[in-house]
Amino acid sequence: MVFVTGATGLVGSYLVWELLGRNTRVRAICRSASARERVLAHWRREHPGEAGREALLEWVEGDILDLPFLETAMAGVHTVYHCAGLVSFDPSREDALLKTNWEGTRNMVNTCLGLGVKTFCHVSSISTVAGTTPPLTESDTWDPARTNVYATSKYLAEMEVWRGGQEGLQTVIVNPGVIFGPGFWDTGSNLFFSRTASGMRYYPPGGTGFIGIRDVVACMVGLTTGGHYGQRYILISENLTYKAVIDHIAEGLGVAPPKQILHPWQLEILWRLDWLRTRITGRERRLSKRTARGLGQPKAFSAARVEATLGYRFQPVQEVIDNCLKAFKRDRGVRS
Repeated sequence: MVFVTGATGLVGSYLVWELLGRNTRVRAICRSASARERVLAHWRREHPGEAGREALLEWVEGDILDLPFLETAMAGVHTVYHCAGLVSFDPSREDALLKTNWEGTRNMVNTCLGLGVKTFCHVSSISTVAGTTPPLTESDTWDPARTNVYATSKYLAEMEVWRGGQEGLQTVIVNPGVIFGPGFWDTGSNLFFSRTASGMRYYPPGGTGFIGIRDVVACMVGLTTGGHYGQRYILISENLTYKAVIDHIAEGLGVAPPKQILHPWQLEILWRLDWLRTRITGRERRLSKRTARGLGQPKAFSAARVEATLGYRFQPVQEVIDNCLKAFKRDRGVRS
């Protein structure tokens, strides 16, 4: 039995579908029946006629912060894929980020150790890979002075996974870049599509590593089933500027691409205005000071370790975006 957390998110849902396609029995966490139904609807839309896979899936409703629930839900499990996590760059949400990403991962690791689970694959982020000389690799060290609250919470989660490895758990960590995949258009990285469709006047400076969801899932399964433990692996297909990505999406949607770059002085104004908006409305921050300043520092990453380990070739990001555009236009009723 394989156990998957975060099964109603982008990574978790695609991972569960892949595992079911390999005739693997899966037990998956969902937080609510409505979230579960959204995933089932997505699968049936993307894979009509293949609902038979779901016979191998068992859903359990609960929370990774609930230890008694985890001890019951993970009984009989031999492998865990920990995809659950909270994503926010709002400094005011530091406590929530630490509780979900750090404490939640600690709960998962401790439960695995207590139940004798063999293998643990943890989904982290390239935000925990720090350094000044590109391309950044897995050996680049953590720098708390050059990070944000989200990255801190994910780094502390990685430390829990390494502790589990020292105590006998077979562990592997993956650090994906910005992930694109059909569906989930109003959350996470796929906001690139919905926001570009709505029209953008400005584009952010800099860039980062991008990857398709199917490559992320394939690497996770390959590393775990192949026994490549005790390491972390950066997962990116290509390093691209934000402008190149947004321009390609805009072209595919038939909308005008943004023409003006956000200069550093504008970003300094914007994060302050965003702080003020949050104080007035109580809504979550969209642009913190550290995030704004980080946009002016483009990062490039290397996926050489996973390419060498698995002999893997990533799908070009342009193809990933084109596949997403087809699904986005279908789901949103956009004419080609």
